[in-house]
Amino acid sequence: MELSVAEAKNRFSELLRAVEDGEEIVITRHGKPIAQVVRPLRRRRRVRLGTMKGRVQLRPGWDAPIDLDRFLEGDI
Repeated sequence: MELSVAEAKNRFSELLRAVEDGEEIVITRHGKPIAQVVRPLRRRRRVRLGTMKGRVQLRPGWDAPIDLDRFLEGDI
């Protein structure tokens, strides 16, 4: 949706509802775009450390050295 500054000012509440519904609005002055109104990006979830504690078990020998030749051949 593209509107002039004056029209955007008069229809501000309506424009905010449109933005909430996902519409992007471009505000123009003398036919040239000067602003764009869009929904803000969603906040990323905070990372919580330690949530997998006690759930992951490593098999014996998981950290044993690997023979590079066997690994490259696909034997491991």
